[in-house]
Amino acid sequence: MPTFTAPDGITLAYHVTGDGPPLVCVPGGPMQDSVYLGDLGGLTAHRSLIRLDLRGTGRSAVPRDTGSYRCDRQVDDIEALREELGVERLDLLAHCAGANLAALYTARHPDRVDRLALITPSVFAVGIGITAEDRLETARPRRDEPWFAPAYASLEAITGGRATAVDWDAVAPFWYGRWDDEARAFRAAEQRQRNDEAATLYASDGAFDPDATRTALAMFSSPVLVLAGEYDVAAPARVMKEYAGLFPSAELVVQSGAGHFPWRDDPEQFVTALAAFLDKAGGVGGP
Repeated sequence: MPTFTAPDGITLAYHVTGDGPPLVCVPGGPMQDSVYLGDLGGLTAHRSLIRLDLRGTGRSAVPRDTGSYRCDRQVDDIEALREELGVERLDLLAHCAGANLAALYTARHPDRVDRLALITPSVFAVGIGITAEDRLETARPRRDEPWFAPAYASLEAITGGRATAVDWDAVAPFWYGRWDDEARAFRAAEQRQRNDEAATLYASDGAFDPDATRTALAMFSSPVLVLAGEYDVAAPARVMKEYAGLFPSAELVVQSGAGHFPWRDDPEQFVTALAAFLDKAGGVGGP
């Protein structure tokens, strides 16, 4: 397992799997062990995945300064990884909350990003609003699922500001294209993999300046992919379309039948979309 030193001196780990040009992968959670990304549905057949363990997660060291968990303060960790890999420009993929970090890195270092793939991204860094109706409308097509009624009632409680801890557990099926034993096991593992202290601090005061980030991204002319899940209540398709519109050269793909983890719901559909985007002429993140 390779490691490198972050600017503040702590040791960070990353994992390399697959064949082909490197693709740096930033996990979500926020602040979850990158192991949950796996091989991204078989994307390793097309790319060497460089899965970063963010500080305080996975095999990376825990910082003494817990304030360094704040998203904007981790931008330098991505830049240090780029230097470690010895490449001038990165192909960068980020999932969920990791997209906030990828957006901040791209805004600060646009000349270091060749291609940017945002998978069911969180929108805090760019300040896009998600309404209650966005989430409820995304959930309703699943009304025939056996678990739908209690899950939808809990989603209404959450979007209405009446949520309890029970409600957050009850809406779990909406995060997956299929709520089966495999999905339940994945969720249970996910909850164990997160650094809860770091997650609390990730989006703390000062982490984001949406206006400045949007202005910077509007000048980022390299290719961008925003991939949404048809059933993802965390990143509804309408909101993802708005996110894609922040960039001069972005395409939106809405993966049918997918939730928040589209590479798990239909690996073939996911890999086909990603490979098509990454293999287009115009840059492969080389040295």
